[in-house]
Amino acid sequence: MQEIIRELLEPNDTKIVLCVLDGLGGLPLDGKTELEAASTPNLDELSRRGACGLHMPVARGITPGSGPSHLGLFGYDPFRYEIGRGVLEALGLGIELSPSEVAIRGNFATLKYKGAKPIIADRRGGRIATEENKRIAGRIREKIRSIDGVKVSITSGMEHRFALVFTFPEPLPSGADDITDTDPQKEGKAPLKPTPRRKEAERVAHIAERFIEIATEIIKDEKAANYLLLRGFSVYPNLPQFSQAYGLKAATTAAYPMYRGVAKLLGMDVLEVQDASTRSGVETLKRHFKEYDFFYFHVKKTDSYGEDGNYWGKVKVIEEFDSFVPEILNLKPDVLVVTGDHSTPAVLKSHSWHPVPFLLHSPYTRGGGSLGFSEKECLKGELGIFRATDAMPLILSHAKRLQKFGA
Repeated sequence: MQEIIRELLEPNDTKIVLCVLDGLGGLPLDGKTELEAASTPNLDELSRRGACGLHMPVARGITPGSGPSHLGLFGYDPFRYEIGRGVLEALGLGIELSPSEVAIRGNFATLKYKGAKPIIADRRGGRIATEENKRIAGRIREKIRSIDGVKVSITSGMEHRFALVFTFPEPLPSGADDITDTDPQKEGKAPLKPTPRRKEAERVAHIAERFIEIATEIIKDEKAANYLLLRGFSVYPNLPQFSQAYGLKAATTAAYPMYRGVAKLLGMDVLEVQDASTRSGVETLKRHFKEYDFFYFHVKKTDSYGEDGNYWGKVKVIEEFDSFVPEILNLKPDVLVVTGDHSTPAVLKSHSWHPVPFLLHSPYTRGGGSLGFSEKECLKGELGIFRATDAMPLILSHAKRLQKFGA
C-alpha cells in the first residue's frame, strides 16, 4: 500500500495530529468498558461530528505487542516489518546501534521461591521509581563490563524498564537475534531461559544467559528489583522513512523510550518533553505546532493501568485526556485522530486481540453515526472495522494530501 500511496501524494500545508492512548480498548466491568465508564464530553461531541470505527492492529484474533501495533497505525505491515522491542527501547534512550550489536528490552522484576522453585512474583518489580532503576542498573554496570569478549552495556529507562546492548567484535549473522524471551508473561511462573531458535543465535543466547546469572547475583539483595527479565532480542532493521512514505515532516511528543524509539526508527523528530503527563505533551505540541505537518501524540498510562488491572485508574487517564481536547482543537489541526495502538482491558491485565476505537475529525466527515466515543458507538460509525494499516490513507485523504487513483 505504501508504494501506491507514494505515487498519489499531493503537497499541502495541512496539519495532522494522531493521538494514541496506549491500550485504549477495554472490556466491560459491571456492564461498562473503561471508555463507557469515563466522562468524555469533548470526545463524545467529536464522535458525533466525526468519522468513527474500530481498527484491528494486526489481524483478527491476534494480540499485538506495542511495536507491531504502532507500526500498523503508521501504515507499516507488521507481518512484513517485524521489529524487536529491544531496538525500539534502545533508540528511544538515545543509543546508536551498529551491525555488531544486539539490543534487548529488560524489566527489573521480583523473584521469590516456592520451595526450591524460583517464581516471578512481580514482572515489573513493583514499578520501581526511575531513580531507583538508575541506582540498581549502576550496580550491574559497575560489575559487568564484558562477558566472554562481548561488551555489555545497560541503560536505565523509565520505572522498571531498561535497555541492554551486547557489542560483539564482529558483525552478526542474519538470525543472531532469534532468541526467546525470558519473561513468562504471568506472575507465579518460573522465569524462562533465553533459547536460540536457530544455530546463528546460539552465541548471543549464551551471553544473555551468563548475563542473567551474574546480574542476579549482584542484585539478589534488592527488596523488589532482585531479578531481571529480557525481551525483544533484536538487531537494527531498515525501514522506509515516514517522510518518504507520506511526504510529511513528522514529530512525536512521546515520553517513554520504547515509543520514542518507534518514532526515531521511522525518521520522526523526537521532541523533548518535561515529563510523561498529558499536560506536558500538550504544551510540547503547542510549542512546536508550526514546525511540523504530522504529530504523533502518545499517552502511556491508559496501558499501564490496564496491565495493572486498575480499571478506575485507566478511566481517570481517559477523562484527563478528554479535558485537554479543547486545547488541541484550538491549534486548529486539519485532521485530529484519537485512537489506541491496541486494547488493554483491565479485566485481563494484559494486551488483547479486541478491535480498537478510532475517531477521525476533519471538515470532510459525514458525522451522525456515533453518539459518543466508546467501543459500541464506534462500531456504529462510518468507518466500520478496518485494519490499522488503512489508517494512514484515511488520514492523508482527509488532509487533502492524496490525488485521485486512476483515470
